[in-house]
Amino acid sequence: MKVVLLERVENLGTIGDVVGVKDGFARNFLLPRHKALRATAANLKVFEAQKEQIVARNAANKAAAEKSASELDGTTYVIIRQAGDSGQLYGSVNARDVADAVAEAGGKVERNQIVLNTPIKTLGLHVITVRLHAEVSLTLTVNVARSADEAERQAAGENVIASQFEEDRLADEAAAADLLEGGAGAALADAPYEA
Repeated sequence: MKVVLLERVENLGTIGDVVGVKDGFARNFLLPRHKALRATAANLKVFEAQKEQIVARNAANKAAAEKSASELDGTTYVIIRQAGDSGQLYGSVNARDVADAVAEAGGKVERNQIVLNTPIKTLGLHVITVRLHAEVSLTLTVNVARSADEAERQAAGENVIASQFEEDRLADEAAAADLLEGGAGAALADAPYEA
């Protein structure tokens, strides 16, 4: 199906381009979201008559997106989730969770603007791209942790999972050394026997 684009669409074209796309893509995405019109003679005349308005509207949307991007770019958001000892989350963090975290902090991002190819399933700092407009994108960081204290430690650059394994290893070595010195039975052997 031939369509004329009303705004820039990634990997497809810019405003005013007449492109051929698959019928389903046009019917299910481009046309309902007002990103394109069918390339009929009547629609091409309508587009030419309204081209200046469409370009001006796109420029205004781009300016608003750039203003929002300047406020949000580089910010960090903490999301608290339950996770196992290895750092695997019991659930996952998806675009809706990120959008909710941004909204709680006072920002405004729609979940369909968040570029998240796969859900986040591990603890740590994750850099996410947000596309506010076809020509405006920004990055933000999501700090996924089990507690606020752990989030602070991760933000400071500490690998929480590795340090937890190190603490467990030191505790195991201390317990083994205690057993070698007579640990568990030594306290009973030193105590006087009372009958």
